[in-house]
Amino acid sequence: MQQPNDASAEHAILGRISRMVADEKSLRELLAHGDIDGETERERLIALEQELDQCWDLLRQRRALTEAGEDPGAARVRPSSTVEGYRS
Repeated sequence: MQQPNDASAEHAILGRISRMVADEKSLRELLAHGDIDGETERERLIALEQELDQCWDLLRQRRALTEAGEDPGAARVRPSSTVEGYRS
């Protein structure tokens, strides 16, 4: 069974993911309304997508550790160069 701090950490990660998805939508709307240019949108989306991938990876690590009966707190954010190299 997860300790309250483990559930809280997972909740925080999921909250961050939700905010980044909302930011992604906002960027697309800004571009559609002409409030930012395409290059700015692409640069910001790339950074956002890399951070999102890192958050999902962290969440998967935590869940795998929990399922294995290990401490999910041992999970660490991996560099985007590592996470981006994974194949789905």
